[in-house]
Amino acid sequence: MNNQNDKNLLFIMCDQQRYDCIGFAGIRPVKTPNIDRIAKNGVWFKNAYTPIPVCAPARQSLITGRRPEVFGALWNFHITHLVRELSTEDYAYPRHLKQNGYNTAFCGKWNVSASLAPDKFGFDIYLGDGEINAAINKKYPDIIYENGYFGDPSPIPLEDSHTHILAKKANKIINNFAKQNKPWFINIDFSEPHLPCRPSSPFDAMYKPEEIEIWGSFGDEFKNKPYMHRQQVINWELEDRTWEEWSRTVALYYGCISQYDDAIGRILKNLEDTGQLENTIIVYTCDHGDLCGSHKMLDKHYVMYEDLTHVPFIISCKEIIKPGIFDGYVHNCLDFAPTILDLLNIDKPEGIFHGESLAGALTNGGEYHKRDCAVSSYNGQQFGLYSSRCIKTDDNYKYVWNLSDIDEFYDLNADPHELDNIIYDESKAGLISELRIKLYNELKKCGDPMIEWVKNQLLKGRKI
Repeated sequence: MNNQNDKNLLFIMCDQQRYDCIGFAGIRPVKTPNIDRIAKNGVWFKNAYTPIPVCAPARQSLITGRRPEVFGALWNFHITHLVRELSTEDYAYPRHLKQNGYNTAFCGKWNVSASLAPDKFGFDIYLGDGEINAAINKKYPDIIYENGYFGDPSPIPLEDSHTHILAKKANKIINNFAKQNKPWFINIDFSEPHLPCRPSSPFDAMYKPEEIEIWGSFGDEFKNKPYMHRQQVINWELEDRTWEEWSRTVALYYGCISQYDDAIGRILKNLEDTGQLENTIIVYTCDHGDLCGSHKMLDKHYVMYEDLTHVPFIISCKEIIKPGIFDGYVHNCLDFAPTILDLLNIDKPEGIFHGESLAGALTNGGEYHKRDCAVSSYNGQQFGLYSSRCIKTDDNYKYVWNLSDIDEFYDLNADPHELDNIIYDESKAGLISELRIKLYNELKKCGDPMIEWVKNQLLKGRKI
């Protein structure tokens, strides 16, 4: 056993949480007092990016600390049989923690493997969404929701909602672990605010649709943009959906976020009441964001807009972490495992991780080499093969490499909502060339298989 701190670790993940819809971000009027509390007492990573804005591959990337393309995690595994499953031979940081003396538990949305249970990756205890949802459906068998993916208020009382049952059961596990003379690691994975959003009272009516500010990208006309952007809207039959209609969905999305924030508050209170709060490293993040009407689109898929790739990421622990805001680029799913192992003084495996330890940015006197860019990827899913890679830089430029369509280039200083694709602006040709080469080098480091056959698109600008 190499761990010296014996700190507990609480990792909280949610599904499809926009960066701008956390109160601490100071952008949208979403009330998240408990997540804000974690941020105020820890480090808020202002420029955190997901390696891939798809649910299962992001979680597979998180558990291995590797980019998903290198082990075949291209899409959600329930969509197609072509996606490779992780195996028990793959590295998994929960197993590493268990081997170093930690009690481990997973609670919530298990989206890492379709065939292997959490115990195969190092979790002693598993409380899944299926168990929680079955209990809810048994108690409330006659509920019918009318609005599909666009969401509805839920008639289920808050105490019987998914968020609050999950928090209640997680607290029981925390309290049982606290009785044992071992540190613990608990992963709580909320399925919210993934659509369809169905918050319970009082959160179903917390936000008034008519008071919600329109997304800055809602007026996107998709001029000079890849075919799939406009096709997404048409496939989902969204082209005539008005902001008045969308605002009702956004209000429910906000409500869902505030509801699971309330559930997180109950977990924090339990840690405080049992004297464990100061000795527990708390991490909060998500797999990716959500369009929720941005660019007139629903959900995610095939686009690399900031709404999807930019994510909230917080690490907090009063005893060892210096609070503050870190503005360097980080990859939440890739950097998490090496960071946590360093914070817990557990030896890291050699040659595994594609991310970097952020421990130096979290503690007094630590060192950390700031990245000057972030890279995210996409590999198609519901409507066919459509691969993209994007790079966002310190000077607020974004280049998107669409292998089978026109590329994208956005100056987010002048165009923060990514409405104007200026890929053909001759005055930007030199910069675009530099970004293509920079992206190639970043992908090469991680062994992205996509670059081999079509690398001249990046290296020589061989693009239409």
